[in-house]
Amino acid sequence: MNTTLQQQKGPLPLPALEWKSIQLSELVFCLAIASTCLPFKVYPAMFLISVGFSYAESPQKKLLPWAVCLGIFSGYALISFLATYQGQPALLTGITKLMVNSIFLYFSFIWLSQRDNNNLLFLLDFTLHVIFVLFFLQLMVYHEALHFRLVAGSSSSGEASMLYDHHRFFWGLADKNMLGARIALLGFLYIMVPVIRYRRIAVWRLAFVFLLAYLSLSRTPIVALLIGCGYLLWAVLSKKYRIIMVLILVAAIPIILQKVIRVDQLTASNDGMGVRLVYWQAFFSHFSEISIWGNGFMKAPSFLNEFAQFYHGEPHIHNTFMSCYLELGIIGLVTFVLFLVFYIKACFSVSNSRDFWIACFLPLIAIMCILYSGYDNDIIMYLAILYLLGTCRDKADFGKVNIGLWNKKEKY
Repeated sequence: MNTTLQQQKGPLPLPALEWKSIQLSELVFCLAIASTCLPFKVYPAMFLISVGFSYAESPQKKLLPWAVCLGIFSGYALISFLATYQGQPALLTGITKLMVNSIFLYFSFIWLSQRDNNNLLFLLDFTLHVIFVLFFLQLMVYHEALHFRLVAGSSSSGEASMLYDHHRFFWGLADKNMLGARIALLGFLYIMVPVIRYRRIAVWRLAFVFLLAYLSLSRTPIVALLIGCGYLLWAVLSKKYRIIMVLILVAAIPIILQKVIRVDQLTASNDGMGVRLVYWQAFFSHFSEISIWGNGFMKAPSFLNEFAQFYHGEPHIHNTFMSCYLELGIIGLVTFVLFLVFYIKACFSVSNSRDFWIACFLPLIAIMCILYSGYDNDIIMYLAILYLLGTCRDKADFGKVNIGLWNKKEKY
């Protein structure tokens, strides 16, 4: 009788969660996530502290296929670093990030796979609330300094970059594209939390995240969010509402192309996408100049400086997979791709909700194709939090997800 009632009315209510039930290891994990937004780099230490708790609370240490591939990737990067390092601070920072991030992901995954994570998800949701409120305040500080003249949008990437005054930076990331990508990745997970906890898409969260993405003046989060949220809505809507969704999207295309994506500026030399196209052209046009074993750890700048039509000083080629091959060759590219493939497979083994995992991996893959080097902590954070969501109760049965403006169960 109880089983029949549950099938008819959906999941049973989640148990009441109280702050006193939060464990120290859960608090440290969430603080580690939040610490990546601080202007001073304390997050490696916080990641390692979290690793210590994860290690102590994980009775079983398993050798997972994705971890083996990530270990080979990191090990080969370390060998390449040792072969090219001549005291450059950037290289030391890069290899430290890679090693710490890899260790953090492995032990977080092991820890999350052996426990009940509903309380942790509650605490993470609160943490994301704080992170996004501070994102909003940071962007308001930037816009206020320019008397809000860019709040209606910018005409080019160069003009948009004017918003980011490092003297006023206190939260997030000081770079337009990197902040935009973080808003997109953490923002999509923020949208997915009530989908997991309550089988509900909260419209206010969608609106808030898209507002922040728009205020960042970066196209990266808008495109990634449109892809991820578009698939999410398509998966939960009925046929009638799918048609309405398509009609709205078609009607909005001119505005999106002109005001958001700035399609008329895509090939300009001062436009972010124009820069990417030039870098990618250099990669393919001078592919023979790239050693099959890679040109060396973090050698993308020297390659672009020599072969690109112009170079603006970026530390990577604006494509994770191209960066992996350019710097670490076939070993780096293959092991990184296999790491992602096996990680996705591990996620599916926890929950076979195909639509959920597709919706969650689409924004990540989209951003990796236009940003990141492969060493960045945003990728690792996203993968760790995503696995946390997947381990939690009800596994996002999209057949029972509804849409509402507010979620009355969101109480802290």
